[in-house]
Amino acid sequence: MKKQSIKALALIAISSVFVTSCDLLKDLNYKVTPSPLEMHADSVQVKVEVMFPEKGIKKKASAEITPMLGTTALKTVTVQGEKVSGNGTVIQYKPGGKMVYTDVVAYKPEFENAELVVTGKVFKGGKEKKDKFQNIKIADGTIITPYLVSKNFKVIYEKDAFVRTNEKSFVAQINFEKGKSNVKPAELKDKDVVDFANWLKTAETNPKIAIKAINVTGYASPEGEVGKNDNLSLDRATAAKTSAVELSKKVQSTAGQLEIYNLVGKGEDFDGFKKELQASSINEDEKNLVIRVLEMHKDPTMRETEMRNMGKTFTELDKDIFPKLRRAEFSTVYDLTGYSDEELKAVSVSNPDTLTIEELLFTATLTTDLNEKARLYTIATKNYTTDHRGFNNLGVVNFYQNKVADALANFEKANNLNDNAIAKNNLAAIAGLSGDRAKAAKLLAQAKGAGKEVSYNTGIIKIQAGKYADAVANFGAEASYNKALAQLLNNSSAEAIKTVDLSSDKESARGYYLKAVAAARMDKIDAVVSNLKNAISKDASLKAKAGKDREFLKYAADASFTSVAK
Repeated sequence: MKKQSIKALALIAISSVFVTSCDLLKDLNYKVTPSPLEMHADSVQVKVEVMFPEKGIKKKASAEITPMLGTTALKTVTVQGEKVSGNGTVIQYKPGGKMVYTDVVAYKPEFENAELVVTGKVFKGGKEKKDKFQNIKIADGTIITPYLVSKNFKVIYEKDAFVRTNEKSFVAQINFEKGKSNVKPAELKDKDVVDFANWLKTAETNPKIAIKAINVTGYASPEGEVGKNDNLSLDRATAAKTSAVELSKKVQSTAGQLEIYNLVGKGEDFDGFKKELQASSINEDEKNLVIRVLEMHKDPTMRETEMRNMGKTFTELDKDIFPKLRRAEFSTVYDLTGYSDEELKAVSVSNPDTLTIEELLFTATLTTDLNEKARLYTIATKNYTTDHRGFNNLGVVNFYQNKVADALANFEKANNLNDNAIAKNNLAAIAGLSGDRAKAAKLLAQAKGAGKEVSYNTGIIKIQAGKYADAVANFGAEASYNKALAQLLNNSSAEAIKTVDLSSDKESARGYYLKAVAAARMDKIDAVVSNLKNAISKDASLKAKAGKDREFLKYAADASFTSVAK
């Protein structure tokens, strides 16, 4: 028969159970580690040491032992006496011996409050002896604390490149006759110069435009004496500046201030010459000949002499290309300040199609309203179909709105447009939510460098995989509920309590419940009761959970515990 101490022994961390059966198999001792059983990585590992005392099994006896966890049968093993032929574990009759039983079984919800019971059959001479094996409970199941993990996977917004003030330029050009630097009146009527004058007038009244400098550069065509051309290019820059100042005075522009002008004489413009040559109608052989002359002769005088020797080709150059090089360019450099925050918000409603992708992405950061963010990102996806950022950020909003299917579609679109680490992290978050841990882990490995969210998400996966030290490392220095859970599961209960108290879950229902579990592991019943009271006051459903939670099994008969959890 079962010894009287069995009920109490079943409740300690490592249970020792004795059973007396028939004279074929008697006084066995079972030691279960851990007890209660524990779930890790969706599995329950069972380890039972079966001790056979001296003469505990007859020489010709054997037994098939099958532990049962609730209604689930675990692996069957055979033990046999020393005179039994077979493949079972042999136990000597006189000294006795030990058999170590191990098995791993996928967790089922019924295991949480199931009992681990040893069942079996006894044989002698190959014949079963009915009713000779006494079924007996040897442990309780099952601690499932890893399932307290919060699947609050983090997704990442793509950043905008919005710059409110941009440096821009407005360019106009004045052309000159061969060897001259005086500005012909007709040049001031050319479209680019007229446009420049009109722009100056607009800039003068636009508070968002601030002229910084006007760079005037003079050029000469590559014929004539080099020294004269150097002086001629500077003279042309000076003449162009005078014209620009006169134009600015007519429109009362700040461009009339002489100190904002920078004059440069570039001399003979060979870079411009090459560009115009390539764009001309001169046949390719002649073009190549001219280019060879330019590359072979570094001396400007020799280079010009060789070009003049080309005859008809030089005539074409002199007629169609050189006149374009006899010029002065004035480039007005200015800062253009864009919309203010309030203006962006207003335009995004009244005329959103006029906004750039950067303006749309930035405007979305000015609101916490998810519906408004979704509106702006939707416009971005429609107007800028090849920019992955709009799709990614719309997916983030979908994710926070619990529109998981929409989030997945947008993250996939973003990643298809631009295979990138941020989209990989976000796709991993979807996989994690759906329970596909293998896919989530693979994507997170590819998402390194996308941000601290990747490490946090990896920490969740590590908890689910039963790798608690790795999880703690992945959660980093920031205090969070999941980090505290990882510390608890990594046998650092005191650290877990400190982390919860530094986190946003310090006074949440789940935060209090986690602290109650940590207190139980530290055998502090007063803290268990206090934290459970706080947890239940914030979430009444935790009362039923605490009542069946095997973390609190040792307090099942404690009045202070039962007053809270029963």
